[in-house]
Amino acid sequence: MYAIMKVGSQQYQVSEGDEIEIQKLDGEVGKKVEFEEVFLVANGKKVSVGQPTVKGTKIIGEVLGHGKEKKVIAFHFRRRKNSKRKQGHRQSFTRLRIVEIIQ
Repeated sequence: MYAIMKVGSQQYQVSEGDEIEIQKLDGEVGKKVEFEEVFLVANGKKVSVGQPTVKGTKIIGEVLGHGKEKKVIAFHFRRRKNSKRKQGHRQSFTRLRIVEIIQ
């Protein structure tokens, strides 16, 4: 059984027991989080597609921790102008374990 859910502006394909990294959520470690924006649920050969979401379906996840991605460097260089700019960014994320998919 798997489902496609939306968190923020991204979509994720998940199954029960999966561990995923999503955009940072405000939640303490060990707390349960519910996601109700589920676009598709597939259980064997039975597939439910929402328009736009599947009604009555929700996904329950458990927060495992928070962290930051590896640093991404943006370097802007203008030749012959003695001009350059270096900027770094580390995106925050939340690690989740999918506990249950409720139909």
